[in-house]
Amino acid sequence: MPVQTSDQKWAAQAAAGDESAFRELYRAHVRPVFWIANGILASSSDAEDVTQETFVVAWRKLPSLELQGESILPWLATICRFQAANRLRQRRRDQAHTADVLDENVPDTVSVEEQVITAALAARIAAEVGTLNELDREIFRLCASEGFAYQAAADELGVSHAVVRNRLSRVRTQLRGAVKEVRDA
Repeated sequence: MPVQTSDQKWAAQAAAGDESAFRELYRAHVRPVFWIANGILASSSDAEDVTQETFVVAWRKLPSLELQGESILPWLATICRFQAANRLRQRRRDQAHTADVLDENVPDTVSVEEQVITAALAARIAAEVGTLNELDREIFRLCASEGFAYQAAADELGVSHAVVRNRLSRVRTQLRGAVKEVRDA
């Protein structure tokens, strides 16, 4: 029997109503979802709102999700892009009704090309994270996704500060290469 990934296990448990499993999914993916939203909206406060909306929608839709692949991130990225597009449309409506407010930074349309690149980027990052060994994945999860300091992650994993620092540096270099591949494609 194939071993389930953490995302597969948490998604199945959350779909059955397990709030703690959903919290694990949230912790594991809140930062990448925020980065996607912020990249589309160019506003931290709007990106925070869209990130929260993304997880609210995900919680509602989880029972009907049939997770394809090992990571739930591409699905969350899709929800995030739709929520961000809704936010952009709302901004345009608000601007149309408010003569004082003009924001040149809001695009008139949601770029399909950008959405494809964002989806490809999320999928590529998820795939690259999936290739990491278990310790590197845990270091990445703790430091990059959950915001642990090196020493806190080291204490959690029972390794030294230097191990966390060096391995995370290698993981980030590997992920930067994967991101560059998608952007150059």
